[in-house]
Amino acid sequence: MINVLADENMPYVTELFGDFSNITFKAGRDIVADDLVDVDVLLVRSITKVNEALIEKANKLSFVGSATIGLDHIDGGALDARQITWTNAPGCNAIGVAQYVLSALLILATRQSFDLKSKTVAIVGAGNIGQELSKIFNALSINHFYCDPPLKDAGAQGDYRDMSEVMNADIISLHVPMTKDGDYPTYHLFDEARLGQLNDNAILINSCRGDVVDNDALNTILSSGKQLTAVMDVWQHEPEINGSLLDKVDIGSSHIAGYSFEGKARGTYMLYQRWCEANGYVPNRLLTSLLPQANVSNVALSSPLKMDDIKQLVTLVYDVRDDDELVRQHGLTAKGFDNLRKQYKVRREFSAITVQATNETDANLLRNIGFNSVTI
Repeated sequence: MINVLADENMPYVTELFGDFSNITFKAGRDIVADDLVDVDVLLVRSITKVNEALIEKANKLSFVGSATIGLDHIDGGALDARQITWTNAPGCNAIGVAQYVLSALLILATRQSFDLKSKTVAIVGAGNIGQELSKIFNALSINHFYCDPPLKDAGAQGDYRDMSEVMNADIISLHVPMTKDGDYPTYHLFDEARLGQLNDNAILINSCRGDVVDNDALNTILSSGKQLTAVMDVWQHEPEINGSLLDKVDIGSSHIAGYSFEGKARGTYMLYQRWCEANGYVPNRLLTSLLPQANVSNVALSSPLKMDDIKQLVTLVYDVRDDDELVRQHGLTAKGFDNLRKQYKVRREFSAITVQATNETDANLLRNIGFNSVTI
């Protein structure tokens, strides 16, 4: 038997690792060096900083897995120096984040009385999340383009444009890693200067990393009366967030954009697969065998699909206004912010629902958004 230490918010660790492990769960932000004595496997999320200080007493550690797409909390050099295998779960929460963005945009379209199909969206960051979001926009015939200089310079194919065009977009959705060094730093990518240059009535969505947007500058600009709509899932200095800024954003949440049940389960499962691969085991569980049926799993449409039907279906599965209300009520303290993440509801992805459409065209559109769909 091996010893596993896991973030208490990770689902299905027991089901996947329990047959061959002794498992200890702990709050990710509270994991310290002493906890890693005699631990073979460490499973974390983004709030645990895995660095030399954390692993200094790790006498048996051979595998570190982060159930996240980002790696800015992992010191790969420190782990490599001690020959510790490490990995993350790229793409595990891509669907959840893309669906968060869609929910937010549909709510804003109703509040502000605009047609999403009349807007141009800049997707800044064309990785797994950006691509999932593009699939949804393609299905809904929403005009959009990518901005991702590293991928563009590497020869990626697609509609890639530079930041000057991003600044003129109606909607800007950020999906980049947080980097301070190298040729493509993203720290304060949207600083005071860029924020001030945004068009009036632009919508800025940050669901990647808090430091990508200068929160103090955004607070100042929103205080000045600039007509800018802000959707903020991530914040600088989490779990201590800027309450003054929260008061001014149109939609806020507690770093949960990717917290779909399927996304969290997918992250754990990807780490399980990687551990099995590294240790010569054959995985004996399937992710689909772990997921329960959704409370509402079937919906039948009685007429051809309209945009209002799509909004109702999306918000039936996930309504971002629920998380906005929670963060305003309970997320202003560090403990409250962390508790919102720790006690997060079971939020399913669109695929948990089968929609019976009246025709194959509508069924295909719904499938491309992410629902299971059949014709009546």
